[in-house]
Amino acid sequence: MNKEFTFLGNSMENISMIYGIFLIVWGIVVTILSDSQSITSLIPAIFGLPIIILSFFAKKFPDRKKLLMHIVVLIGLIIFLGGLDLIRGLIQGNIFVNLWASSSKFMMIISGLVFTILCIKSFIFNRKNKL
Repeated sequence: MNKEFTFLGNSMENISMIYGIFLIVWGIVVTILSDSQSITSLIPAIFGLPIIILSFFAKKFPDRKKLLMHIVVLIGLIIFLGGLDLIRGLIQGNIFVNLWASSSKFMMIISGLVFTILCIKSFIFNRKNKL
């Protein structure tokens, strides 16, 4: 039996670091491709950085892992909730008028939801196995 929750062979700390890197790359790429002059195009990157840092420290300091990973899942939930702003564009009828902004919000909904679900599954696994 596994001592630790894994997804595709990776621990949640590794998954979190990969997700953080993805968010940073996404924010930078969208900013460059859209030639954005607004800091809002970097919002995914802004969220990705603390995810990477906290996940790294969760690996480095296992006695603080529970606290650090709970903060990470809160950031993931905030990412999901932030992406829900896409619904406002849908209601107002201007969804995808700004392709890059709407694409980022869509990415945040999907990736934030999947990441949050994985974190919750990890917490449930750990609770059941008293980790």
